[in-house]
Amino acid sequence: MNELMAIWAEWIKPSAGLPTVQWSILLALAAAAGHLVNRYTGLPKVIGYSAVGAFAGLAGFTGAAWPLQGTGLFLLELGVAVVLFEAGGRISLRWFRHNPMLLVQSVAESALTFFGVRWLLSLLGMPSVVAESLALVAMAASPAVLSRVAIDTRAAGPVTERALALSTLSSLYALTLCSARAGMLPRGEAGLSDTLMPVLVVLGLSVVVGAVLALVLRAALRVMSPTSENTAILLLAVIAACAALAANFGGSAPLAALLGGMLLKQLNPRPWSWPRQMGTASSMLTMLMFVLVSVVAAQADWSRPVAGLVIGLVVVRMIAKVAGVSLGNAGSGASWKQGLWVGCAMSPMSSVALLLVSQYVAASGPIGGQVAMVALPAILLMEMLGAVLATVALYRAGECSKPWSPVVRGASTGPVHES
Repeated sequence: MNELMAIWAEWIKPSAGLPTVQWSILLALAAAAGHLVNRYTGLPKVIGYSAVGAFAGLAGFTGAAWPLQGTGLFLLELGVAVVLFEAGGRISLRWFRHNPMLLVQSVAESALTFFGVRWLLSLLGMPSVVAESLALVAMAASPAVLSRVAIDTRAAGPVTERALALSTLSSLYALTLCSARAGMLPRGEAGLSDTLMPVLVVLGLSVVVGAVLALVLRAALRVMSPTSENTAILLLAVIAACAALAANFGGSAPLAALLGGMLLKQLNPRPWSWPRQMGTASSMLTMLMFVLVSVVAAQADWSRPVAGLVIGLVVVRMIAKVAGVSLGNAGSGASWKQGLWVGCAMSPMSSVALLLVSQYVAASGPIGGQVAMVALPAILLMEMLGAVLATVALYRAGECSKPWSPVVRGASTGPVHES
């Protein structure tokens, strides 16, 4: 494929550069694949996006080299920040005050995931610092994948909302702890006080940037309509600016966006449909993020020893999340079946996990390389398999208003309008 790209680069010299043409074609193929997958199988479009990206990555696509840096890394951070801002805007602190067992579920599933994955990888001979880093990455579920599954299946109900909330909180924990841990890698092992300080610094700086984001948007919404396209443009621009500032000052850009969404929700408790307001630009950014994740993750080492580690991590992670949600299920207002489906719906891994791995690689090449060796295949596997499991969980919970009825070949020849 590299030879073909070299010939093409000599033949066509677009003003925007060959990578622009490559990415434009790749995104067009991903959009078509997502539609066809959803239409003919009933599965969410994200599987089509990921499949196209994975095929391009395995074929040697050079438009997204690992480790990510520059524009590619910023686009990933921006996409994650937009998704987490939307996810944070769904969470009301009053919900946890009226039902504190939700926080118990969140802490239990994240803690069990961390200790379970760390124990398994240490047992399999991974160095302690690598096992711990991978365990922190495994904590993060994917609100991006889960929200796209909910949109494509038109899911709504207690299982959907609880899974989205717990996925968002797990991302909050992972972003805080991984950002702090990555900053400590060059210094090696550290004591408890040295461990807590970086966590507080990352969290504190992210809270400040998130508060600025929330206040700016709150002021804008006093004079602008929430449904205006100008408001959507302002929202995306402010999130992009805060993402750049948070990373520059030592905070976490996605964490700042998540906290900003949560704070704005407290200032404006009215329910808003962020995807509808941010429109096509946000949808294209999200699709770009999924394709970018799968292109990069497909470049990993797919050897047999790595496959064993990946399968072990995935299985232990799924068991830990289901067990953690079930432990806190008593008194949370949900049945044991609903708790099971919530745990299964939290199985996807995607952009947040990839961003955390890139932080480890930037902080320490040798350690980050060992983390990426296991994490990248796991991310690609659970971006696709996790989307399938989340779809099955939401349908089994009975919360999808769209029937699972893929189009049978020859049964329909006309165009299908997407919801």
